Amino acid sequence: MRAAFYTLGCKVNQYETQIMVQQFSSYGYDIVDPSEEADVYVVNSCTVTSTGDKKTRQIIHRLHRQNPAAAIALTGCYSQAFPEEVAAMEEVSVLTGTGNKTSVLEHVNTYLKTGRKIVDIPAHDRHESFEPMKAGGFLERTRAFVKIEDGCEHFCSYCIIPYARGFVRSKTLEDLKTELYQLSLSGFREVVLVGIDLSSYGKDLGLRLLDAVITACTTDGIERVRLGSLEPDMLTDEELQTLASLPKFCPQFHLSMQSGCDATLKRMNRHYDSALYRTMVEKIRHYFENPSITTDIMVGFPGETEEEFEQSLAFSKEIAFAKAHIFAYSIREGTRAARMENQLTAAEKERRSHILSQAMDESRQAFLKEQIGRTEEVLFETDLVDGGYIGYTKNYSPVWVKSEEPLCGQLLSVAITDANEKYCIGQLS
Repeated sequence: MRAAFYTLGCKVNQYETQIMVQQFSSYGYDIVDPSEEADVYVVNSCTVTSTGDKKTRQIIHRLHRQNPAAAIALTGCYSQAFPEEVAAMEEVSVLTGTGNKTSVLEHVNTYLKTGRKIVDIPAHDRHESFEPMKAGGFLERTRAFVKIEDGCEHFCSYCIIPYARGFVRSKTLEDLKTELYQLSLSGFREVVLVGIDLSSYGKDLGLRLLDAVITACTTDGIERVRLGSLEPDMLTDEELQTLASLPKFCPQFHLSMQSGCDATLKRMNRHYDSALYRTMVEKIRHYFENPSITTDIMVGFPGETEEEFEQSLAFSKEIAFAKAHIFAYSIREGTRAARMENQLTAAEKERRSHILSQAMDESRQAFLKEQIGRTEEVLFETDLVDGGYIGYTKNYSPVWVKSEEPLCGQLLSVAITDANEKYCIGQLS
């Protein structure tokens, strides 16, 4: 039997898909690319935007046309947030939600025996525990993503994810240490701790995110530890000082901003203002040498005036991000923002996206040029690119090095001599 997997969305979804791939492979399925004909297709969905829902439906239609006899399993946030809508999709054989992805294999096998459609989407509740998952390997050969938290309770006015992912629940430190040790034995030298609301890790266990980082940094064989996206109001001075004292911790902070305008942030129901965000960035730059600050910025939120956009633009330039993901607000049915007045036109959102993207590209270029003259340890990841290999420094600056010898998987000292629009250029030192 052949099984193929298609993943939409975030690093957490990618992690969960990898777990399912391991399950199916261990059971005896041959894992193939989703472009190939398979007996089973598993689609792990994202519902952050209505565009994601549309893309999920299109993928399912395409896979069904590709092999009408195949079983199609749909799991993830789209299923959980809109169970009645997805249950009506005739092409889907198995439906699960976000809290029971490890049951997909069992349900698929049952469907293949009985031919009866299975819908199993349990509602989230306060007493729900973290779904046990342990990764044994990833397609990337050097970096492993490790999910340590699920759920979100912030209820931003534009976001459906709290309804799709439920309440905060966390992986125990014991389970985390076991998983990290197994990954180290498999040759992974760097791990990225990820979650739906990573900053809230441990609140259900009486722990803090710092506890998970220390656990990872003290695991033999793991040489680098990174964090996924963080809320900007969740790290204390004490925690920053401790993180800065950990040699294995990578000073790369993805602080989700969304807007640099306080009025917009308030309508978004974000739990901070620009002053708090600025202070957090200043603290990070105080405690860490040469850190990178990256972010997500939304344009065109309902009611965003030209003045508010200009405020956000100016603040984004002031912070001097190492990299910023720019995206236009998209109406997400089921959220408060979808019912707000003064929705902007697609043309206006595209105009603002272009302006902000240009500014953040300049910020990115300035950051890469600031790396020139430094000597950094680089973990090489890519195969041959333009006659050389690309790896990443601890602050996640991409570095290209010309080499006739394979470098992938090696952690090497590199002198950074130049930078272009894509990466830094270095020489082995």
